Amino acid sequence: MSIDLEVQKEAAKIGMTATLGATVVTSMFMKNKIAKKVHIGAGVAFCGFALWHHMLYQPSKKNKKKPITKTV
Repeated sequence: MSIDLEVQKEAAKIGMTATLGATVVTSMFMKNKIAKKVHIGAGVAFCGFALWHHMLYQPSKKNKKKPITKTV
């Protein structure tokens, strides 16, 4: 079962928002070991969601380019 592209885009945006929020909130408590680990994990997750978001907006490779024809 394939998930609709629009739903995937929305999920990626929500994931980016949540992980960026967690990164910002935990940045204020970096002296706490647990908060520091959560901060690093949220940052890594944010990078993953950002990459996923980027890949969702790339053109599909199904579209073949038309061959170039020379005109004389």
